[in-house]
Amino acid sequence: MSTSPAQMSEARRYQQLRAHLSYLKLDAAAEALPRILDQARADQMSLTTAMERLLEIEVSATDARKLASRLRFACLPEPWTLSDFDFSAQPGVDEKLIRDLATLRFLDTATNALFVGPPGVGKTMLAVALARAAVEAGHRVYFTTAAELASRCHRAALEGRWDTCMRFYAGPRLLVVDELGYLPLPEDGASALFQVINRRYLKSSTILTTNVGIADWAGAFGDATVAAVISTLVVWSSSVTSFFTFWTGVHDVSFLGVLRCQTDRWPAVRRPLRYRAR
Repeated sequence: MSTSPAQMSEARRYQQLRAHLSYLKLDAAAEALPRILDQARADQMSLTTAMERLLEIEVSATDARKLASRLRFACLPEPWTLSDFDFSAQPGVDEKLIRDLATLRFLDTATNALFVGPPGVGKTMLAVALARAAVEAGHRVYFTTAAELASRCHRAALEGRWDTCMRFYAGPRLLVVDELGYLPLPEDGASALFQVINRRYLKSSTILTTNVGIADWAGAFGDATVAAVISTLVVWSSSVTSFFTFWTGVHDVSFLGVLRCQTDRWPAVRRPLRYRAR
């Protein structure tokens, strides 16, 4: 059975279209092209509808690749999301307050968040959940521990890459520094953390988690002056600061709501919320 010139011309156009899509690196669209053409014939789609469906597949694939890239950069320790936090098991937690933070409005005002409390009360999970939400919203996020940040900055200083290191930590829209105070920071580590916080001050948001109350930060940092300056930059900023604190008791853990700090007035703490520790 011979092939007509019209069929040969149609086949060439199809191959050229596939080649054009591949040349433009629209690989998902090129792979989906046969299926979309078959659907267009079967459903008698208009050319506009078929093109929209084809490009929708490519856009979805591009979004997925970008999300995967942002997640790799973020270095989140676990794939936790806010849905993983069991609010029903901890009925005293103000779910509305947490979900308000998950809207990520605090990123628009370069607001910092500080989680203070003993291990096991959910500080890291909530920090990671907020970080994950920011990544999925298209923001550049980076997660690190305080010890890792101090070590990385120390190596950068020895290798003459201090400015590059500072630009790296100043870059993300949201930086999460976990486990502040779990291990004592060396003097240069405390100074490095100060430099990072100072460079991000009023420009980008930072979430800190710590098991050490602010009054005891001097011991954690090994320098009372550095501790005082960092606490000022993190907590008493001119923008609204979200302050979560957990105090452990014999039978329960208390959760203090948001602490709003303004330069023109002292902060007012919302009513304490209580729930059972796991």
